[in-house]
Amino acid sequence: MPDFLLLSRGQWDTDKSPEQIQAAIDAFYPWYDQQSADGVFKNGSRLGAGTRLVTRERVVDGPFAEAKEIIGGYWFIVAADLDAAARIAAQNPCLACGLSYEIRPLEGERASAYRDSSETPVATR
Repeated sequence: MPDFLLLSRGQWDTDKSPEQIQAAIDAFYPWYDQQSADGVFKNGSRLGAGTRLVTRERVVDGPFAEAKEIIGGYWFIVAADLDAAARIAAQNPCLACGLSYEIRPLEGERASAYRDSSETPVATR
């Protein structure tokens, strides 16, 4: 079965109380632990707040994204296909408090300048 990268995006809803957010977090961990025990999730992690952007010209301190684009963590889902991975992510209790999840298939092939990929400019695909 293929692996998919799940990116946790966004921030907690400002209209949610700390108690509501904590309840979602408290529901998340047993759900996550069960998914891991079932072999559906592989280890991932929450991400810290420090950021650096490395380009060919320099290294720049972050943050760089708008709040809606913030990536707060990542995990790996093992599923039959992208739709199945999305159905698994849709069960995450933290969705109720404002987070969203981007799911991306992982490519097993090495990069090639002669094959379209996520790095290929849209205008040249």
